[in-house]
Amino acid sequence: MLRKRYLLVIAVTLLLVYMLIEPYWIETKEITIESDQIPAQFKGKRIVFLSDIHTGPSFSQDRVDSLVNQVNALNPDLILLGGDYVDGDSEYIQPAFESLSKLKAPLGVYAVLGNKDPQYVSLNTIFQSNVTYIGNKGTWIEDNGARIRLGGVGDYNNGAQIQSATTSVVTPNDFVILLSHNPDYFPTVDKSKVDLVFSGHTHGGQVTFFGLWAPTTHSDYGNKYRTGVIKEKNSTLIISNGLGTTILPLRFFARPQIIVVELKKK
Repeated sequence: MLRKRYLLVIAVTLLLVYMLIEPYWIETKEITIESDQIPAQFKGKRIVFLSDIHTGPSFSQDRVDSLVNQVNALNPDLILLGGDYVDGDSEYIQPAFESLSKLKAPLGVYAVLGNKDPQYVSLNTIFQSNVTYIGNKGTWIEDNGARIRLGGVGDYNNGAQIQSATTSVVTPNDFVILLSHNPDYFPTVDKSKVDLVFSGHTHGGQVTFFGLWAPTTHSDYGNKYRTGVIKEKNSTLIISNGLGTTILPLRFFARPQIIVVELKKK
C-alpha cells in the first residue's frame, strides 16, 4: 500500500511539473491556406498570428521580448495580433507595447482588442507603437500591384462588431481576412465574402484531456471552436491556443502557439 501511495505522489508531482513547463513550450504551427482568390503576387506570403499574450505575473516582460525576437526570426510578411495583451495590472501595458512595437513585417502589424483589454489597454497605447488598430475597420494590404482585404471586429463580449467595415467594398474575386478575438463570432461571419478568420480567446482549453477535450473553453460552443482549423462553407477559421495563461499558469496538452500561415494560389 505504501509503495502505491509513493508511486501516486511521484506521478502527481511529475504531472504538475509538466503542467508548469508546458506554458513555456511554444509551438510554431504552420498552416497553408490555398485559394484561387489569392493574387499571384501574394503566393508564398507568410502571416504570423499571435493572441492572448497576457503579459503580467505569469508572462514576464523578458518573455515578451523573447517572443518578439522569435517572431521576427520567422521573417513574416504580415503580423496579426488577436487581443488580450495584458493580464493583471495596467503597469504592464506600456512595456508590453514597447516590445510589440519591435515586431517587423513589410506589410504591417495589425491588431484587435480582446475581452481583457478594455480594462487595461487604451487605443492611444496602440497608436503610439507601430501597431495599427483595426477593430471595426478594414484596409487593403497591397503588394506589387495586387491587394487583399484585411479587417477586424470588436470583441464578441465587449462592444460592437461592424463586419461591413471590412466587407462592404469587396468583390467575389477579393481575398478577405478578418480578425476576431473570440471564435464564437464565426457563425455570424458572411462566408460569401470572408475567406479567412483568425481568433484566439480559448487558450485551446488550456488544461485538456490529452488534447481531445477541455472542461473549460470560454466559448458558448464548448469544444467546437476550441482550437485548430475549421472550415464552414467557403470560409476557414483558425483558432490559436494563444501564448499566455489565465487564472493559473498551467497548460496540459494545449501548448502555446505562434500561428504561421502561408498563402498559396490555387
